[in-house]
Amino acid sequence: MSGHNKWSSIKHKKGITDQKRGQMFSKLSKNITLAARNGADSKTNSVLANAIEQARAENMPKENIDRAIKKVSDKSAQLQEVVVEAIGPGGVALRIKAITDNSNRTIGEIKKILTNHHVKMVNPRSIDWMFHTPTTISPEEHVRLDTLFEALDNQDDVDDVVSNLEDSPTL
Repeated sequence: MSGHNKWSSIKHKKGITDQKRGQMFSKLSKNITLAARNGADSKTNSVLANAIEQARAENMPKENIDRAIKKVSDKSAQLQEVVVEAIGPGGVALRIKAITDNSNRTIGEIKKILTNHHVKMVNPRSIDWMFHTPTTISPEEHVRLDTLFEALDNQDDVDDVVSNLEDSPTL
């Protein structure tokens, strides 16, 4: 019966499962830390409340959630968002957003991956014209429908505007 130990087969399956859980917990922890930047109280910070809810849905331990929230006050491990832009094969524009504690390491890793796939990095904000930027109208203003339609007409990719506001000429 040598080599037919049940634990041998279980430990390999458990190792794979634990690795996947660890990766999921890392992602959830980063989301919680980023959300906690706007306030560590989940009652007033709805983004943090959603991140905690997602973590609980994945059975993340409470100690890990608390540690992720406390990480915001730790100045040495501040997470930041890094945006890298690139042009791929056929002129495809790529905007890559990453969350990291070390931007130099992350940009280096992204650059290596892009180079391996024959994609060229470009200067920041040089491909913004390729992405649609929605027109925003401040909610403080009393906007008339014609102002809204003019804003929509100025957008190149707006094909159709459907209005359900039959009664009122204003929004």
